[in-house]
Formats: sequence, structure tokens, C-alpha cells
Amino acid sequence: MYTILVVDDSPFIVDVFVTMLERGGYRTVAAYGGEECLEILKTVTPDLILLDIMMEPMDGWETLEKIKENPATKEIPVLMLTAKQLTPTEAQEYGIFIEDYVLKPITHRELYDAIEHVLNRRQTIRSDMDRARQSGFDPELVNEYSQLSKSIDVNKRLMKILETTYNFNDSKVRVSDDISRALKSMDTNIRFQEARLQQIKGDLAGKVS
Repeated sequence: MYTILVVDDSPFIVDVFVTMLERGGYRTVAAYGGEECLEILKTVTPDLILLDIMMEPMDGWETLEKIKENPATKEIPVLMLTAKQLTPTEAQEYGIFIEDYVLKPITHRELYDAIEHVLNRRQTIRSDMDRARQSGFDPELVNEYSQLSKSIDVNKRLMKILETTYNFNDSKVRVSDDISRALKSMDTNIRFQEARLQQIKGDLAGKVS
């Protein structure tokens, strides 16, 4: 049974998601704000953190940064669960730290699917890394493979959110130049990462053969 830490400064919202998660078979821990979240993480290591952004006095982004700055908690996957629309700046600045970004309101099935996607991706990458290490591959290459595999998946999901938010693919909608440039920059970065990942896969395959 996976343990999920739910973080929101609204007790009502926390209770709603705790109920949803427990119905789905997850074990839950509740934190009613960023500071309480950090305190709980001193003694509890959840399998995943559901973190809201619009909190006071410590918002979700600041909480996220503190989680990732701490060597003891930086590897815990964080899924942003919020009513706040994602901006290109946030996607570029925080995309490296998060596993997914899910907008409220959300159905039970959408929430479960998002959580399982994160946990399954994490397990798949770990299994790939273990096999590569056991085969004697360069540890740095294996780590880069892991980072790229996660980053590409996360950034593609963030891109879909941004394209929907700003109607980027609708020719009738005028998108500001700043937002357009940011989205194109993200797309270029994803393509660069995909090319590098394919190169690494080729190197690993070559060593196997």
C-alpha cells in the first residue's frame, strides 16, 4: 500500500482528497500547509506528495524548493495538485522538480491515474537503471538516462497542459509573443532531450551487443 502525503492549507480540501485516496486503497498523511509538510517529512517518508500551490504563508513552490533542497527528501516524487493555471515560466522553472501537474477539480479516476502514472514511471526507470548497472554500464550514463526519461515525460505532460490553457493550437486565438516563445523553447528542449536519450539508448544497446 502506497503512502500519500496530502498538503493543502484548506482542511476541507485535505479531507476531500484524503477520502478519495483512502477509497482508492492508499494510506494517507495530512499536512495543513507547507511548514507542517516539512515537519512531517522529518519523521515520515511517503511514496508521493500531493502538493497545492496557493497556500499561505508558505506557498507550494517554496515548499517544493525546500523539499528538493533537503537530501533526505529530494527523491520523494511531488505531484502538484492545484486550481492554479500553470504558466510557461513555472513549467520551465519547476518542471525539473515535479512529477506531474494536475488541475482541480479532478475525478477519482483521474487522480488515481495520475498517481499510478508517476509511481509506475518511477518503478520502470529504477528497474532499467538496476539492469544497466548490473550489466556494468557507466554509472554517469545510467543516471543521465534516468534523468532524461523522467524529464521528457514530465515536460510533455506540462506542454499539453500549457497548450490547452493558452489554446496554442487554435489558430483563431492570439497567443502573446512571450508565451509563444516560451512554449517553443520548451518544445525545442524536449526534442533535444529525446535526441540525447536515443543516443544513450544506442550506446547502451551497442555495449550489450
